[in-house]
Formats: sequence, structure tokens, C-alpha cells
Amino acid sequence: MDKSAPVPKNGESWTAAVLVIGDEILSGRTQDTNINYIARFLAARGIDLKEARLVGDAAGEIAAALNALRAAYDFVFTTGGIGPTHDDITADAVAAAFEVGIGYHPEAYALLEARYGREDFNPMRRRMARAPDGAVLIPNSVSAAPGFQIGNVFVLAGIPAIARAMLEALAPRLPQGAPLHAVTIAGEVAEGAVAEGLAAIQKAHPATAIGSYPYYRGDGGYGVHLVARGRDAAAVEAAARAIEALLKELGATAARIAQPGG
Repeated sequence: MDKSAPVPKNGESWTAAVLVIGDEILSGRTQDTNINYIARFLAARGIDLKEARLVGDAAGEIAAALNALRAAYDFVFTTGGIGPTHDDITADAVAAAFEVGIGYHPEAYALLEARYGREDFNPMRRRMARAPDGAVLIPNSVSAAPGFQIGNVFVLAGIPAIARAMLEALAPRLPQGAPLHAVTIAGEVAEGAVAEGLAAIQKAHPATAIGSYPYYRGDGGYGVHLVARGRDAAAVEAAARAIEALLKELGATAARIAQPGG
């Protein structure tokens, strides 16, 4: 972890937010998968993802959302808008949010010039070498064009494979907290049937978060995924066993299922 990383704002655990940038997400043309991956990546490091926002390709909206998020959480991860085209404006918006200048990052410029060759390193490709003043690069093992970090903000590509590569590269800069433990139990019962008992279990296990997620079975019947989450593995296990006992008392089947992160 970088020694300059901030102390957790809530004094207990590290928190984070994701800012997804791009008109293509809001229009429905492209489906976002980065939030899910980032959430699981952070949970494994003991960092709680608390909020995710989506904004279009509008510099003012990006800057405003970024400033709100970076003030509220320990870390912010943005995805999208750092490619070579005219609508890739994330770097400019981040510079505006931090009130700093922007220009070619010498390391990024040299890296991309070597990749494309001087003749093919045209003005639009050079846009990918721009970064706010004071930013530190995030390596990209997939396509070379780097992301960057400034303050507590990590700017990643929108393409999932590249975003994931960048996350792995920046992992050493992040703190390692206690990982989140989760147990998911599938019960073949309507959610309303377990609601009262589940509330009692939550009251008896205040250190563990308990969630209920209903679904429809293929045969037209009802089912529910009951999830116990927390950083104390023993406490999570105790709550999970209480949930299983509740389902048994109701005459419903109960099965633990593999569902990373709950």
C-alpha cells in the first residue's frame, strides 16, 4: 500500500465508489460489467464499495460527480472515456475537478510512440498519452495505453479486459483490510414467509449483514437467496446456521450455493 493512502474516513473500514462514464452505457448500447468486477476485486481487499454512479460524456457532470465522490469516500474508480476519440474527455474532466493543468505525460507518450511507431502515432492516438498534472500512470498490459491515478482517484479504461488488467496493476497501491465473508443459502420458499424470522435473526446477529433476494423458479414456484455477510467469519457462519434452521422450521429446503461476494 502507498504510504500516502488516507486513513479510512469512517475510522473502521476503507470505502470506495465507482464512476462509470459514457453515453453508450446510458443509451443501452453497451452493458456495463465493470461495476460487478470492481466490487468483487475490492471486497477481496477488505474495501467496501458504497456507491456507483453513471454519467454521460459531459465534462461538467463528470467533474461534479467526481468531486462529490472523492470527498465522500477513500477511493474512487472511474471507467471509460480515456481512448483516442473526440468524445473521450475523462482526462480533461478529471483535471478540471482537481483544478490542475493537463498535458502529455512523458512516460505515456514514449510508451505509445514506441508501440505505434513515430509515423503512425497521430494526434488522436496522442490523446491517450494525456494526463492531469501530477498524475501517476496505471500500467496496461493489454493494449499499452495507460490509465492514471491522481489523489484518491484511479482512472481506468472502459473495456472490461483492460479495466481488469489495470486493477491488477494498481493493487499494490491499495490497502489490504479484512476481507468480506459471505454465505448464500437458497430456500424454496416465498420471501414473505421468512421475513419475520429473518428480522429476528438480524437482530440476534447485529455484526452480520443479512440480505434477502427473491427469485422465481423454473417451475413457476418461488425461492429466495438469503445472504449473511461480514468480516468476522465465525459470526457469519453462526448467522448462516440460524438461517438454515429457520428454513428447516418452515419446512423449506435449504442449500448453500457458491456466489462470491454474496
